[in-house]
Amino acid sequence: MKAPAIKVFNSENYNYFFDTTSGFFARWGKTEKDDPEYSPFGCEICDMEISTICHGLNNKPCSWCYKSNTGKGHNMSFETFKKIFHKLPKTLTQIAFGLGSIDSNKYTFKIFKYCRDNGIIPNTTISGWNLTPEYASKLANVCGAVSVSRYKPKDICYDAVKKLAENGLKFVNIHQLVSKETYKDCLQVMKDSKTDKRLKGLNAIVFLALKPKGDRNSYHKLGKTKYKTLIKFALKNNIKVGFDSCSAPMFLNAIKKHKNYKTFEQLCEPCESYLFSCFINVFGKTVPCSFLEDIEGYKEIDVVNCKDFLKDVWNNKEVKKFRVKLLKTTGSVCKSCRSCPEFDIY
Repeated sequence: MKAPAIKVFNSENYNYFFDTTSGFFARWGKTEKDDPEYSPFGCEICDMEISTICHGLNNKPCSWCYKSNTGKGHNMSFETFKKIFHKLPKTLTQIAFGLGSIDSNKYTFKIFKYCRDNGIIPNTTISGWNLTPEYASKLANVCGAVSVSRYKPKDICYDAVKKLAENGLKFVNIHQLVSKETYKDCLQVMKDSKTDKRLKGLNAIVFLALKPKGDRNSYHKLGKTKYKTLIKFALKNNIKVGFDSCSAPMFLNAIKKHKNYKTFEQLCEPCESYLFSCFINVFGKTVPCSFLEDIEGYKEIDVVNCKDFLKDVWNNKEVKKFRVKLLKTTGSVCKSCRSCPEFDIY
C-alpha cells in the first residue's frame, strides 16, 4: 500500500496525528493538554543506517565526521532491511536513513520504495557530492524530505538543493554543523538563503549541535552566547531555521525572553531517544542514538533476530534504564526539556 495522506494512532493515554504530505505531527495523552513521557507502543521515528561507506567530498574523508567513515565500510542488504522493517511497531511513521556516499549501497532506492509501498515515509541526508540528475530525480520522487549537509565548498550543497527542488521535492533542507570553527559558515548560509538563487526552493536551514565524538573530529562547541546570536539573526531576518533534538535546550535557552517563547517551547522536541525514536545501525543492532554507538555503558540490542520488538527491544531492561536516565534530565532549561545524558553539548 502507498503511504496514507493521514496517519492516526489512538489509545487511552497516547495518541498522535501525522499528515504525511505536510509533515505536520501532533502528539497528546488522555487530553490534548497532556504530553506523554514516551510511547508505550513503540517508536514513531526510526533512524536507520544502511551504509557506512563514505568517500567524503571529492573523495576526501571529512575531518569532522563523528562516525569516522571512509571509503571502506558496510552496507545493509535489502533482505536484512525487510526483516527489520516488518518487526518495527505500528506506531512507526517515518524512517530517517543514514547513508554514506549516495551510491554506496546498491539497494538504497529499492529500500526507499519499499517503505513508500508499505505506508512509511523515507527521509535521508546526503552530502550533495555526486548528486547526478538521475539520483536527484529518484530522491525527489520517493522521499518526504532530503537534507543536504553544507560543508566547503558550499557550491556542492547549494547545487544539490537546486537540483532537488527543481525535481519537485518540497522539503529540501540544509544541515549546518554548529561549532566554533563553523560559526561564520552558519551566518553565511543564512545570508545566502536570502540572496543565492539556487536556494529559492530551500525549506529550512537545520542547525546541528556538535557532539565531541570521532577519531578525526577536532572541532569545538560554539557556546551559548554565539549560538544565541545565530538564532537572533534568524528571527530578526525571518529565516526559516530548525535544529536537531540535541539542540532543543540550546534553542530554548537562546529565546527564553522572546515574546513567543511558549509557542516555541510547544513545538520543540528535545532528545527523544528510546522515548519516541530508536537508532538501528548497519548491522541491525540498536542503541539509543547513533552518537552513543561504541560508547561504554550502552549495550547493543539485536533487532534483526528479535521475536517481538515491543517485548525484546522497546521494553528491554537496557532501553528502560536509558529511558529513566533521560527523563531525569528534564528541567535543565525548561520544565519538559530533556538534555543529552552523555555529552556536554551546550
